[in-house]
Formats: sequence, structure tokens, C-alpha cells
Amino acid sequence: MSRLRFVFAALAAFVFGNVTAADIKLPDYQTLQLDNGATVLLVPRKDVPMVAATVLVRGGALADPAGKEGTASLLAEMLSKGAGTRDVLAFAQTVDGAGGSLGFGSSSEAIVANAQFLSKDTGLMLSLLADALLRPSMQQAEFDKLRKRAIDAIATAKDSDPRQLIGTYADAWLFRGHPYGRPAGGDETSLATITLDDLQAFRRQQMGGDRLIVAIAGDFDPAAVTTQVKQAFGGWPKAEGALPQVSAKAKETGRRVLLVDKPGATQTYFALGNVGSRHGDPAQAAQDLVQTVFGGRFTSMLNTELRVKSGLTYGARSSIDRPRQPGAASISSFTKTESTQAAIDLAIATLERLHKDGLDAAALQSAKNYIAGQFAPDFETAPQLAGAVAELALYGDTRDAIDGYLGKVAAATPEQVATALSVFPASKDLVIVAIGDAAKIRDVMKGYGPLTEMKLGDPRFTPN
Repeated sequence: MSRLRFVFAALAAFVFGNVTAADIKLPDYQTLQLDNGATVLLVPRKDVPMVAATVLVRGGALADPAGKEGTASLLAEMLSKGAGTRDVLAFAQTVDGAGGSLGFGSSSEAIVANAQFLSKDTGLMLSLLADALLRPSMQQAEFDKLRKRAIDAIATAKDSDPRQLIGTYADAWLFRGHPYGRPAGGDETSLATITLDDLQAFRRQQMGGDRLIVAIAGDFDPAAVTTQVKQAFGGWPKAEGALPQVSAKAKETGRRVLLVDKPGATQTYFALGNVGSRHGDPAQAAQDLVQTVFGGRFTSMLNTELRVKSGLTYGARSSIDRPRQPGAASISSFTKTESTQAAIDLAIATLERLHKDGLDAAALQSAKNYIAGQFAPDFETAPQLAGAVAELALYGDTRDAIDGYLGKVAAATPEQVATALSVFPASKDLVIVAIGDAAKIRDVMKGYGPLTEMKLGDPRFTPN
């Protein structure tokens, strides 16, 4: 997983019975602190004989050494390639033989593990997680395969479907020179420089008991699991290095344009954006209402204009990323090469209409209804609950981040929503990226602001 993203909404009503939205709360859960600094969160739930765990180790891709972007991502994948006394095959067979699932990934701020097993195999799940995190095999042959696969995946995406990469190019261009502009999964150049020794050094510097969050939800005995967790993780020493610190990037003023040349491309993939909102923004609920109407659902303004009415694309959307410091608020879509200008012009015109007209009463109420109807499926299961409370611990949030969310959505006033429109940039302040055939769209892209070019085949996501 390239970045950690849980939806802070609320819990499915059926989990708690027939209650109103105002009554929906996180279930009671226990928070423990181990002597080594690890945080343990226990969410008992007896409806299904399953147990799920989300394990986070603070650090993540932001801690990648300069020039070695992708280190955390490769390390996360290596953790399941043999651990403890089990080689890579035996480790996988143990998980499969128990009918469980166990996966590792990374985000900008954490190494992530997600597991789900039958309740009777809770001890096995925890021992496998502990082996992977504390005692991974880290074999050179497995590392070589993973690194090659990561490099090949980028090259394949460039060759076949650059749509997978438009967000990476957009973040790199918007946040150039800032930590949020570094690709969490690395690029072809940085991945080629990473060695197995680099992964081992990252483990020593950025992984340890003081960075650990273990969230467990499902059908288990809290006392027994507490003992098992202490045995599994209580002896993990602290990380040797410091957590990466990130300062906020100011919003861009004016425009700048990056054209990524893919000769012969029949489509143009584009993104328009600027710095937007951060995790814990007090205006989040109002911003989410704006996002829903503008580009967050099929009937959104963007999709209606660019797909339904004009037929210029198969889809257009907006997004608001909220890391610890303000992330990107952006528009993205794609279109045939010959309709590049028409599609980008229409996206900009729709953005201008959002700022000019705002949300009327009907649109605001529709957005409130939509959010209220959509949040429940994201919190129906034990894995979702484990992920939710782990996310709270990662950011130091209280349970009100979930318990109070729908109330804030329902209470959002027209004045708050009008102020929240500013999460999306004015049309005069846009950072623009397009991937397409430069020979055919260069003059079009020059019309949107000062133009910089690079080739899609370049091994980095930013121009030299």
C-alpha cells in the first residue's frame, strides 16, 4: 500500500443495533502501554469467531534516506519473505494452512501490517507478526527479486497505463523540494541504488518497540491476548534514530505546468492542484461536503461536466489528501489527445463555478445525505475497526475524530461550507501536470502557464 488512508467517518449501524446517527460511537476499547513504549489497543467483538490486527511502526517512507526513496516500501515487502525459523515458503504455507491472511506495506508515516485469522489461531497470528517485524530473514535473493519487480512495475506502468502514475508525478511537481514530493515507492533511479544493507540500516534506525502500535479487534480474550502481545513484542528495543519531521509547505501562487512527453500517446492524463488540507483540520467536515459535491461522487460537478454532459472522458474526480501537514487538493482526469484543451478548459471552468456559485441548499443537503449513507460500510468488520483505532493512535487523536464526525457533517453551516471552498485552489493558482504526446499538446499546455518538459522514460518523476 503506497500511502495510509483510513476513512474517518463512523461505524455501521448494524454493529451496534438500531440507533440513530447521533448515537453511533466506537465500541469500548482498551489502550495499554508496554514498558518499551509500544501502544496496544484491544477491541473485543464476539459476533464472528475471527480476530484481526493492524500493526503500525511509525516512520514510513518519510524516513527514506535521500536518494534511496522506496526503502521503506521494499522493507515492508521483505518482512513476509521468511521470518523466524521459517523460510519464505514455510512462512506463506503457515499463513495459508491456518486459513489466515497476513500482508505488509508502507505509507508515508508507517510500516503497516494487516492480519486476519480464526480466533483459535490468535497466538499464531501474533507470533507470525512478531517474527516478521523482529526477526525477518532478509535474504539477498528475495531482495533482488523484489527490487527488480518494483523497477519493472514502474516501467510497465509508463509503457501501458500512465494513469497509475499521474498522482505520483503531480505530487512530485507540486511538492518539489519538499518531503511530500518524494515518491513513497521510489523511482527507477532510487530503487536501483538501494541495497539489502540499506534495509537493515532502516530497520535499526526506524523500527523498534517505541514506534509500535498494535490494534486487535474481534473474538478474543483480552487478558490472554495482553499476555501474548507482551511476550511477542515487549522485548523489542527502541529505534535508534529519530522520527522524520516535516514542515508545512505554503500554497503556490500563480501557475506552473509540467508536460511529461509520451510520444505516440492517444490520450492525455492530467492533474490540477495546490496545497490543501491537513489531518485534523477543524474544517474537515465542511471540506468533505465541498469535495462530495465537486468531485467525490458519480453525480459530482466534475464528472457531470466532463463525462456525462460532454463525453470528454470516462471519469473526472477531485481529491483531498490529508497527511500530518497539508497535502494536495487536486482534480484529475484523462481525455483523447485531440480534446486535451477542451477537457482541461472545462475542468478549470468547473473549478471557477465552484468558487463563484458555491453549494446551494439542495446540494449541501444532498452531500450530507450522501456522506451519512456512505460511511457505514467502511467500519463493518473487525479489520476495519482495528485499522480505525490504530489510525487514531498514529495521529494521537481522540475517539471524537470518529464519534463526532457525522454530527459535524450534519451541523455544518452554509457559512462554514463557503469558507471551506478555499480547500480547492483558485484557477489562477494551479500546479498542472499532463502526460501525453508533447508534439501534439505542447502548444496547448503552454497556454496554461510557464512550461517545463520531461520525458516519460526519464527514470525520475521530476525534471532534472
